[in-house]
Amino acid sequence: MLTRRHIRVKVMQTLYAYKGSESDDFSKDQKFLLFSIGNMYNLYLLLISLLIEVKKRAEKDLEKKKQKFLATAEDKDPNRKFVNNQLLQLLRDDNGLKNELELNKITHWELDDEYVEVIFKAIISSDLYKDYMKTRVSDFKEDKQFIIDIYKEIIAPNDKLYDYIEDKNLTWLDDLPTVNTTILKLLRKTKSTTGGNHFVPKLYREEEDKEFAIELFKKTLLNRSVLNTEIEKKTKNWDADRIADVDYTLLQMAIGELQNFPSIPVKVTINEYLEIAKEYSTPKSSIFINGILDKLVKEYEQKGSLKKVGRGLM
Repeated sequence: MLTRRHIRVKVMQTLYAYKGSESDDFSKDQKFLLFSIGNMYNLYLLLISLLIEVKKRAEKDLEKKKQKFLATAEDKDPNRKFVNNQLLQLLRDDNGLKNELELNKITHWELDDEYVEVIFKAIISSDLYKDYMKTRVSDFKEDKQFIIDIYKEIIAPNDKLYDYIEDKNLTWLDDLPTVNTTILKLLRKTKSTTGGNHFVPKLYREEEDKEFAIELFKKTLLNRSVLNTEIEKKTKNWDADRIADVDYTLLQMAIGELQNFPSIPVKVTINEYLEIAKEYSTPKSSIFINGILDKLVKEYEQKGSLKKVGRGLM
């Protein structure tokens, strides 16, 4: 679920917020880094469980119509295509997901059910829903495509849901695109024969990713003085106050990564930090960072101090 770029963003945010020196105890900050990364999983659980809650809300709606004093024939014999959606039933019955929701205490929708209502009403008023409900029966393929479509076109871009997520946890906004992508990928991969735990993805794709997060944070922080000297050598004509704090942090990380992670190709490192700069810093930051890193890489190559292992890593 977690990409290396997202890990770099989390490390950047933690380093940016760090107010101590490289000699201070930063164990709390490291714990916060891992907590921030882990909290992304809770956002995933929150959003995937929203689909289950919408199904429950739809079932309540049908039951309420049945109990009406002047119930119509349609109220008594409603189209149950949505509540019987096979993909939603797989989600509801996934024991692994049930356990994770309980373990991580994801009970937000019990208290904030007005947002379930917002999404439910947005779905049933949509053309997608109206087209889907024109018939009473469907196969798994149609059911799956419908859920994918409503997630992509109704749930993911919903402004009220976005505001709710922002209010609950500010760091979740950075996680939201990755989580939405993960959910859509899982939905697309779901089959009618899918077994338990399908909807319980690993937070880290590889165990090495967690180590990468810790090592990138530690090695950047512990070598800040040396890294700053490297930056200062290449920015002599720049007023230090003109360099954005985020740019400084990104340069520290990028240089540290070039020096300390021999298995990561130079181009990958540079491209990753340029993309992060485009998203989190000033419009010209990526050009500035690229210029500094390009000069340093050429210098390291001339000195033979850039140690990379494997083919094509330069």
